[in-house]
Amino acid sequence: MSAREQITALEQGMGRAIVGQRDVIRRLIIGLLANGNLLVEGLPGLAKTRAIKALAKNLEADFSRIQFTPDLLPADVTGTDMLYRDGQKSEFRFHPGPIFANIVLADEINRAPAKVQSALLEAMEERQVTVAGKTHKMPPLFMVMATQNPIEQEGTYPLPEAQMDRFLMHVLITYPPVKDEVEVIELVRSEEIAAANTTVTASGSAEPQQAADVTPQQAVFDARREIAAIHVSPAMVRYIADLVEATRHPSRLSEELARWIEIGASPRGSIALDKAGRTNAWLEGRDYVDPQDIHAVIHDCLRHRLGLSFEAQGEGISADQVIDELLKLVALP
Repeated sequence: MSAREQITALEQGMGRAIVGQRDVIRRLIIGLLANGNLLVEGLPGLAKTRAIKALAKNLEADFSRIQFTPDLLPADVTGTDMLYRDGQKSEFRFHPGPIFANIVLADEINRAPAKVQSALLEAMEERQVTVAGKTHKMPPLFMVMATQNPIEQEGTYPLPEAQMDRFLMHVLITYPPVKDEVEVIELVRSEEIAAANTTVTASGSAEPQQAADVTPQQAVFDARREIAAIHVSPAMVRYIADLVEATRHPSRLSEELARWIEIGASPRGSIALDKAGRTNAWLEGRDYVDPQDIHAVIHDCLRHRLGLSFEAQGEGISADQVIDELLKLVALP
């Protein structure tokens, strides 16, 4: 099988476990292939954790979940040196924390204090952690997927802009339509029936199920090589740069944008658009990037990189609305 066929199988496998969230599945795949980290935000019960687990289940990868709480310590994430004794000999050995996995779910990341949140920065950006002066590398396939609940403010610590900028994409999950919700009910019911019919041994443990087909890690690396070869014309590169530049000098486009935008996107925004745009083109079966690829990912790549003014927030203007206006005003290549 080619890399595209294996990634398509991965996407389809996730689709069997997640109903009504096709856009979310596609963005998780884009984040994986673009070698980036994702921030997934949505109301409780909208399958944020389930979507991430579905990716790990259908991929040949080690999965780790970190439940962020106010009393969590940085060492609980990165690991620490522990004293081991063997007879008369004693030595410190590094005991890796849950961050050392291929896919790391940072659940409710905004519930942990800033010191713990910052422990993720080096791992996310440099793909390594430093403990007691020693550097420990992350595995070649490494991805952090953080979730946060947007409605609860008590006992939470909002992510600083510096850390938000390190996420390749900020993915929003919304309520599914009624038709999809019916399928969700039926899916959960079928899972309960399957669990109830599982044969239990005399020892009380369930008999192991036959492992489902999973996508090998090599397919991800092969896909990344093909994505790196996707053609991006000079005109498309300029279009990406113009979109990001417009967030920094909105007054050149319209007075309304100037009232709404206080802080523009950093160069990481341009890099994210390039990476995600090439990945979207590859997933669509093209060997070149066109404007529709940029439009498909621009909201996820820029919504967390824009600083909206108090005036915009007071008027109820969202970052997505600002991006929609940018797309209308910035000339196509």
